[in-house]
Amino acid sequence: MLKKMAFMLSVFLMLFIMAYPVHAEEEQDLHEKRMALYKKTETVTQVPWYYIAAIDQYERNSSEEDKDDQLVSISIPDEMWYGLGNSSMIKDENIIQFFQGKGMDGNGDNKADPENPEDVLYTMANILLEYGPSHDEVKIALWNFYKRDLTVQTIMNTAKVFNTFDDIDLTDRAFPLDTAYNYTSTNNWGDRRGFGGLRIHEGSDIFADYGTPVKSTTYGVIEMKGWNLYGGWRLGIRDINNVYHYYAHMSGYNDDIEVGQVVKPGDILGNVGSTGYGPPGTSGKFPPHLHYGLYQDNGYSETSFDPYPFLQRWERMEN
Repeated sequence: MLKKMAFMLSVFLMLFIMAYPVHAEEEQDLHEKRMALYKKTETVTQVPWYYIAAIDQYERNSSEEDKDDQLVSISIPDEMWYGLGNSSMIKDENIIQFFQGKGMDGNGDNKADPENPEDVLYTMANILLEYGPSHDEVKIALWNFYKRDLTVQTIMNTAKVFNTFDDIDLTDRAFPLDTAYNYTSTNNWGDRRGFGGLRIHEGSDIFADYGTPVKSTTYGVIEMKGWNLYGGWRLGIRDINNVYHYYAHMSGYNDDIEVGQVVKPGDILGNVGSTGYGPPGTSGKFPPHLHYGLYQDNGYSETSFDPYPFLQRWERMEN
């Protein structure tokens, strides 16, 4: 229980930092160093940099440890790095290869050190290259490494975002409604709901008139679109921080919105409605509003957390 509480606290702190940037110069310098390492790894391995960056980003945001200040966060198990028979964990690359380990020397110091960022990135790139550098081959490599579909999907989505913007320093955010319209946000995350059985409300409601534009709050990829019994016309976006953004009760979508599409903060997704609580097309069972939910993936499961503090912050940024 204490371990779970500690992890949830670390998640909240990570998201707090995400919403309230601090030490901008230090973070910018860290991003530049990371990008330089990703590009160097691409040069020597021909594995596109954005796949390596996305793996690093995923592990940074799914770890129980605070890795925000680490240059590289990828962790390769010791038995995989050194080989099963290398019980002394000798870092000589030749010995590692003798024991069929995967650790490799990426910086030319004749050691394969799992604590060295260049060695780690070079090793991970070569793990991917066992299958090939193409999109589908990287997916296969990732599944064989992580054995989890959502992890693979998240990394591939993040890589797509990084490739689209040619950057990893993507920290802008936006309020999910056009603030030029009238709206009222409520802090009702965790409240009881009765439709479909007793459950908690896993989001915050923002009440507004029909047709009020709904916006993307983040950089990410549209992962889900369509009708849901509870949420009506809903939309799901997976961002680069392993967070799923859930929009529900919309009246419809923008014409160009499709699953797999990359979005950025401020992109129009659709409009406020009152759909849901019934079969496709059901509307008007409650006042028009946007249900906005956030779910953090920790590498094992997804957990809803209160979006209201972030909504307040993003609202202040626009007013």
